[in-house]
Amino acid sequence: MVMKVDPSIVKELNAPAKREPTGADRVSGPARKKLQNLPDEAGPRPKWIRKRMSMTPEFFETRQLVHKNDLNTVCESAACPNIGECWSRKALTFMILGNICTRSCGFCDVQTGRPGEVDADEPRRVAESLAKLDLNYVVITSVDRDDLADGGAAIWAETIRRTKELCPGLGVEVLTGDFKGVLEDVDLVLEARPDCFSHNIETSAEMHRVVRPQARYDRSLAVLERSAQYGNGVLTKTGMMLGLGETKEQVLRTMQDLVDVGVQILNLGQYLRPSPRHLPVARWVTPEEFDELAAAGMEMGFEHVEAGPLVRSSYRADLQAAEIAEKRKAKAAKNA
Repeated sequence: MVMKVDPSIVKELNAPAKREPTGADRVSGPARKKLQNLPDEAGPRPKWIRKRMSMTPEFFETRQLVHKNDLNTVCESAACPNIGECWSRKALTFMILGNICTRSCGFCDVQTGRPGEVDADEPRRVAESLAKLDLNYVVITSVDRDDLADGGAAIWAETIRRTKELCPGLGVEVLTGDFKGVLEDVDLVLEARPDCFSHNIETSAEMHRVVRPQARYDRSLAVLERSAQYGNGVLTKTGMMLGLGETKEQVLRTMQDLVDVGVQILNLGQYLRPSPRHLPVARWVTPEEFDELAAAGMEMGFEHVEAGPLVRSSYRADLQAAEIAEKRKAKAAKNA
């Protein structure tokens, strides 16, 4: 049942998430002023980008639990357009290690600044909240914590372990940063045995210096390869945003690079500019082109490609995992 909601409530739900006070102004988006407030080249937003906000009793139940436990979600912090759909399915993405990022990616609406102290009790609170939600699958992500020696890997591992202990039947997907390329920190997360390890490549190699100035294309590939080599049933996943200025040929080359290092799941979505301060939209990618890229990805060897204008990192993560499990089961039965 879809509830009719007062427009003022919808406005409040779409407002920026609560920020931690630091006594100093913080902003999101690119740090370089020459990249701020540039005009969009793509023109008006097309009809296929728009999405109706629908909310159910389950949506409000999920929202109340998140706020009651003072937990951060990327659904709110990054103003995800799919929040109504996902929260109504009780599918959500927890964001650990605070909601202030040490990096200034040109596309991201999560606040950049000096993060607060690490909350050592956060893994317990996240696990207990998940136990109350009665979910089948959850995605856990975090801000980048370059201020920490291990990039937050220890908190990551403890959060996974606690969640597995309290919710033994729950599928756990983690969406991590690159840990500055320290693969031992990646190993620490993998050893806690998430069901899916995800790290977003975000864009092509040619666009990295503008889009992700504090990250490196080859470093992200190395992190994904480490996960793919780990084995033990851990799925490896990544995502890209399109429409930032990359060419279709660059997207296809990136997709091949990802297959070559062993990535199994790829998400492709349209970049949506959070504010005039962020990088401009260079073009609108049509649904037909997304379909073509999905077909090309499956031909390359991905096990699953989720592609569409409003696809985001965690979109339908639970359904993706279930679909791959069914495919593998059917293949095993066929080969038996």
